[in-house]
Amino acid sequence: MPLDKQLLEILVCPADHGPLREEGDRLVCGRCRRRYPVRDGIPVMLIEEAEQPAS
Repeated sequence: MPLDKQLLEILVCPADHGPLREEGDRLVCGRCRRRYPVRDGIPVMLIEEAEQPAS
């Protein structure tokens, strides 16, 4: 289920405040590329829950 567009516009990465985009069941930061899960339609915006970008 896609997130509400208004919600997506105000959410930012908690690590670096970069903009987020929706990719499947994840929100991806455009700056640091961390991937935050979306569980049952709720974004989990905890840095420790994020997947680190592949180096």
